[in-house]
Amino acid sequence: MDLQTIIDIALKFVAITVVFTVVLLIVAYTVLAERRILGFIQGRLGPNRVGYGGALQPFADLLKFILKEDIVPDKSTRFIYFLAPVIATMAALMTMIVYPFGPEVRLPIIGEIPLVVTHFDVGLLYVLGITSIGVYGIALAGWSSNNKYSLMGGLRSSAQMVSYELALGLSLIGPILVAGTLDLAKIVEFQSRWHGTGWLILFTPLSFVVYIIAAIAETNRVPFDLPEAETELVAGFHTEYSAMKFALFFLAEYINMFTVSMLATTIFLGGWNFPGADLVFDRGSFMFALLGVVAFLLKICFFLFCYIWIRGTLPRFRFDQLMNFGWKFLLPLALLSIFITATLIFLNVM
Repeated sequence: MDLQTIIDIALKFVAITVVFTVVLLIVAYTVLAERRILGFIQGRLGPNRVGYGGALQPFADLLKFILKEDIVPDKSTRFIYFLAPVIATMAALMTMIVYPFGPEVRLPIIGEIPLVVTHFDVGLLYVLGITSIGVYGIALAGWSSNNKYSLMGGLRSSAQMVSYELALGLSLIGPILVAGTLDLAKIVEFQSRWHGTGWLILFTPLSFVVYIIAAIAETNRVPFDLPEAETELVAGFHTEYSAMKFALFFLAEYINMFTVSMLATTIFLGGWNFPGADLVFDRGSFMFALLGVVAFLLKICFFLFCYIWIRGTLPRFRFDQLMNFGWKFLLPLALLSIFITATLIFLNVM
């Protein structure tokens, strides 16, 4: 094994460690931000006692989950019961390795380093394939618990995800047609035109709207949180879960929020592109890469804030309204978006 191979392997391990650490920290503080923002919306304070301004609250919550008693239902299917939260969490985490967090950066000794863990020519298909596995964790959790409320939550989730996954996938066809590739890094590079302002949301705004609605439904968030629906189903599919297994489901939901925000940023909002950055810094320089990473994270935080804002604003749908909206409105809208985009490309307007 030569020196270059060893350096490459070491860089991969470092990249994976950094990405997962940053993602988990952002997810932890997203939970804190959600509780504080919802408190502000509802005219109360939210958690503010543990650490300055509640800064240590996520670590206090983690400690609580670790120390809580782990209760397993007697009549549960134990292996599947333990496996379900692992499937949900791993499916959420595995997509992180293909997102380009920034442009390539040149370092004096090491050389050019791409700010992505691994590079796939069909990275977008990989993301869609892995995220679709997450529903199995939820469905298996509902079934293995031997609880009718959990089973109802699992069935609702399966029906909801199948319905809205179709619209979400179709919403991405327009940007793929415009960019001409399934490679996430090349899609971001395509949006680097016009000094980083050639974002695909300008070419496919209808696809963006469909994607955002479908993404909220895919992550089981208000107003599409029917699988959990605390007021109807106790806690939905994770009613019988406690301690760290409940924490894994909790973590998976917020990682999925982060994932769909990253995908929206990458596909529609230019990824790491910051308008006019190449006019100030040289491409490949450290400052250009740093600005790209900061821009990427700020765009993700914007989407996460919108998630929280929507939760504090909108009521929950009924289940029949949820299904009718997905099949009778969102799906035709996604097909219309593809038709419009394909027609404009055929007429050489794009």
